[in-house]
Amino acid sequence: MSIPVVTAIADTRAEAVLVATLDKGDRSLQVVRRCVDVADLVATAQAGLARAALVSAGLRRLDRDVLARLAGAGVAVVGVVPPDDEAAERRLRQLGLTVVATLDADSARLHAAVREALAGRPAVTDPWPARGERPAGDTAAPLDAGEPVDGRLVAVWGPTGAPSRTSVAAGVAGELAELGVGTLLIDADTYGGAVAQLLGLLDEAPGLAAVARQANVGALDAAGLRAAARRVHPHLGVLTGLTRADRWPELGAAALDRVWELARTVVPYTVVDCGFSLEEDEELSYDTTAPRRNAATISALTAADDVVACCAADALGVQRFVRGYAELRELVPDTRVHVVCTRVRPGPVGPRPEAQVASALERYAGVRPAAMVPDDRAGYDKALARGRSLIDVAPRSPARAALRTFAATLARTEPVRGTLTVP
Repeated sequence: MSIPVVTAIADTRAEAVLVATLDKGDRSLQVVRRCVDVADLVATAQAGLARAALVSAGLRRLDRDVLARLAGAGVAVVGVVPPDDEAAERRLRQLGLTVVATLDADSARLHAAVREALAGRPAVTDPWPARGERPAGDTAAPLDAGEPVDGRLVAVWGPTGAPSRTSVAAGVAGELAELGVGTLLIDADTYGGAVAQLLGLLDEAPGLAAVARQANVGALDAAGLRAAARRVHPHLGVLTGLTRADRWPELGAAALDRVWELARTVVPYTVVDCGFSLEEDEELSYDTTAPRRNAATISALTAADDVVACCAADALGVQRFVRGYAELRELVPDTRVHVVCTRVRPGPVGPRPEAQVASALERYAGVRPAAMVPDDRAGYDKALARGRSLIDVAPRSPARAALRTFAATLARTEPVRGTLTVP
């Protein structure tokens, strides 16, 4: 039985030659439709009329979202480019296509390319350069290119109720930078991102939404990611979040997957501030391509090497955490999770709050906290008022000390004094 194939090539003459070449083969492939545009291509795939598609780099509105829809419909995609067109091939590979053929390929090569795509072979290694440093100062120019790194992604999550997710994410990222570890802090909260405000940065500058747009159309590389990050420390760059909550459709999962992939090559540690909601069933039953508001959070958590789960140290915070933690474990059952208790103080739970909260978490969630962050209200108020971190305005804060120790454990290094050079 032949495999149904569709084509979507910007150059109609080249498409006619391509279809004729495919027909010269062993008849194991059958071209069932020549799609006129992306909408026609996606509709044909979702109707179940094809198992493979050949697309060109010049196809208008071809992006990662479109490729994700094709993959969701079970359609393998082969990119086709003119001979010796390195720019076209580069764009297709940046979109995530691992199988690319030339328009002048013979029938045997085209058939082999389709079979390779159907087999789902592993993706090629990303060729872009990696990390380095950029000059001090809050500038738009980020880390200079350096030797490639195999970085780690740390997602910071917490249930509803403001358990200090952003404070922990910014604190951990800042302490990693103080330890001399190159770090990128990303605000991916689609409900109320506040990293820019917390650190006193102007959020009008392009941030995560800008690099997501570039990634979606295959235009983002490591250099572009570095250029979008803003410098707040010799070893820390920041990608600010959405300026308005209603812009959440700009952060699609397919584009963010590429951002996380590139971030790993730019710095040793990427810290992502996530939203609270883990709900996945947000799509209308009749619309399988609707955008999802929680896609950014779910994408970051499922891609993360480590998850930092924040729990407010009071009765309501523990209750919310226990319920949310069960959902988190369903989503990422095999990922290492570090529980960080925040705003630890005697008032809400009585004397010896650390022991009380730890006992409750072990009893109801089966976890032991990795860190207890004291409620240094004065230190955080001072930091918020100045738009700076605890490191800058309250270096002896007990909250800062707890985050510093936790960051050192996370980075598997010893806390040190002063600023180090990234090795």
